[in-house]
Amino acid sequence: MTESLSTRGTSARSSSTAAKPVPFRGGGFRTSPIPWISPVVFIGLIAFWHWGSTSGFIPALVLPSPGESLQAFINLFESGLLWLHVSASLQRLLIGWTAGTILGISVGLFVALSSIGRAAIAPLVAAIMPVPKIALLPLFIIWFGIGEGSKVATILFGVFFPTVISTFGAVDNVDRTLIRMGQSFGLSWSSIVRKIIFPGALPAILSGFRISASIAIILLVAAEMIGAQYGIGAYVLLAGSLMATDQLIAGVAILSALGLTVSYLIGRAERYFLGWRT
Repeated sequence: MTESLSTRGTSARSSSTAAKPVPFRGGGFRTSPIPWISPVVFIGLIAFWHWGSTSGFIPALVLPSPGESLQAFINLFESGLLWLHVSASLQRLLIGWTAGTILGISVGLFVALSSIGRAAIAPLVAAIMPVPKIALLPLFIIWFGIGEGSKVATILFGVFFPTVISTFGAVDNVDRTLIRMGQSFGLSWSSIVRKIIFPGALPAILSGFRISASIAIILLVAAEMIGAQYGIGAYVLLAGSLMATDQLIAGVAILSALGLTVSYLIGRAERYFLGWRT
């Protein structure tokens, strides 16, 4: 009788233990979105800026008030010059970044997958990569003229080399076990590249897009400052020459909005192409 009660108690405890839910521990260090923090930080910075301008803590010559900068942006919009500057910059940025990205991915794959490409092109990329690309703008002006060709070439050249390096490194970091598995199953070379290597390298390639896009915007502004009638860089240069700090801040805000837009689009592309990682 005692053994029966003991057995019954043990089984009850076992059933209660089995029914207790076990917390999920396989989250993979995935971050949780906190959408309200960014607006709070942004509003806090604007509020501090406004307080500093109105109280005299920040001199007007050093940094104009948010209201003055907003009014400069409104004047730029009402004059119709905003679209002229933004459209000129967007055209140069899209052409230069797209062409440099396509060429960079193609050459990066060739370097990573070909012994000849690795031996011939990799040393050239390593030698030319450290050269400041804006220093080559005078040479591009001699080759392509003062017009759009030199500006687009500067952006293309600056985007090309980081893309080659990120693509080359991303392919090298693909798990070789997966490649050997594909070879053991008799997959062709093109199938292995298309189904294993490129998807495995895509996360690092898309991360490289963020770096190359930032470089493209920097080179865009520098090229427009040297020789352009319209463009965000030309507008910022003119505002700085006239000591119009309100217009200068408005131009910087436009560049910031452009950078945020590019980052958002790349983030959307990452979520679309890399949904299998979640």
